[in-house]
Amino acid sequence: MTIVRMLLTALVLLFTGAGIAMAAAPQFAPVTPLAPGATLRFPADFGAHPDYKTEWWYVTGWVDTADGKSLGYQVTFFRSASDHDRANPSRFAPKQLIIGHAALSDAANGKLLHDQRSAREGLGLAYARVGETDVKLDDWRMARRPDGSYAVHVDAAQFSLELTLAPSQPVLVQGVGGFSRKGRLPAQASYYYSEPQLRTTGTITRAGKQVAVQGRSWLDHEWSSQVLDAEAAGWEWIGANLDDGGALMAFQIRSKTGDKLWAHATWRDASGKITQFAPEQVAFTTLRRWRSPRTRAEYPVALRLTTGATIWQVDPLQDDQELDSRRSTGAVYWEGAVTLRRDGRRVGRAYLELTGYVRAMKL
Repeated sequence: MTIVRMLLTALVLLFTGAGIAMAAAPQFAPVTPLAPGATLRFPADFGAHPDYKTEWWYVTGWVDTADGKSLGYQVTFFRSASDHDRANPSRFAPKQLIIGHAALSDAANGKLLHDQRSAREGLGLAYARVGETDVKLDDWRMARRPDGSYAVHVDAAQFSLELTLAPSQPVLVQGVGGFSRKGRLPAQASYYYSEPQLRTTGTITRAGKQVAVQGRSWLDHEWSSQVLDAEAAGWEWIGANLDDGGALMAFQIRSKTGDKLWAHATWRDASGKITQFAPEQVAFTTLRRWRSPRTRAEYPVALRLTTGATIWQVDPLQDDQELDSRRSTGAVYWEGAVTLRRDGRRVGRAYLELTGYVRAMKL
């Protein structure tokens, strides 16, 4: 019987080992153009898309306190599919990773307050649900309620956020029905929609002091399997809630030599009219740079943004809004509250993201 057991054990090890050796890396779903006239499907597309490599729910906003102080905040949940064998039945298998970033921008601090977390999905501690927005990472969570509003709860190291984001206008699908090109090749694309002008209420707590806030937020939800050109270093992106009720999104993919590889912008004006801008109609021009005392990276924190015949000036709430996420995503980037001006007059509040200035982004 001992010999039989030994033979059976050897066979199990042989086949198990062979299965591991032969397990192919997962094939992630490609992002392809939608059929003519088609668009993203809601409410299903509010939820997670685990067949794609990378996904994020990204919320930024400006809020004001009762005494008139303005603060900026950012909360991002990432879902990243690993190369782990999908056939592994273990609940501990790291098939999906959930990563969270949170930041608070207050000019009185002089620099960004931020925190980050990461965990493998599973055991109810970290997840991104399919079918509806519901993302959790320990005690950080963002969930969409039946009325369409979002509940955001974050307990970060130096602050906490308890916010409700209520839609005030329809979803804004980006690109063509939600298919958003990011490069010269059609495969360099994502599925992408935004929810601008989210009415925001709740509380922010720092140093044990809780204050009520209200303002406007912007939500981006994007998923893809291949986004960047091999020559891409990073991007400039802006999402702006305009004071007249309109919304503006613009981005530029930047090469390792600093040239524009691709760009796009969407402007929904106060009447609801949507204008899309082609790569040659969008330009980000540096007006002023700021050098980080920590990474020595130089970021273009003040910009002139051109969309067609319209010129916008972008100015930061404060220069130091650098976020070091090397403990989670591996990236260092500038993510900050900015204002938009036209002809010298403020026309909106926005968030600006600048990536690839420390090293090229990897998605």
